[in-house]
Amino acid sequence: MDPIDAIDDAAAAAAFRRLVRHLRHRDDAQNIDLMGLAGFCRNCLSDWVGEAGGLSREQARTAIYGMPYAEWKVRHQQEASPEQLRRMAQSVAKNAP
Repeated sequence: MDPIDAIDDAAAAAAFRRLVRHLRHRDDAQNIDLMGLAGFCRNCLSDWVGEAGGLSREQARTAIYGMPYAEWKVRHQQEASPEQLRRMAQSVAKNAP
């Protein structure tokens, strides 16, 4: 059994909510940089939540961003540089099985 499966669902849910609140607070951490480093971002997290919970894409993104995604983009999203896009492409390529 994978040790992560031993984590109680309530503890996992609390840790997940803490992660989401941390990402909301750290709006300076751009999605493109998260993708370049870890191969996932807030949008990925939203997609996973939506798939697991039967939410629409907009509902899931609002849950993760704490506001409609379009509003978050206007407030916080910066233009991606060519270097950020290159790092993201390299990182996402590692996600393939």
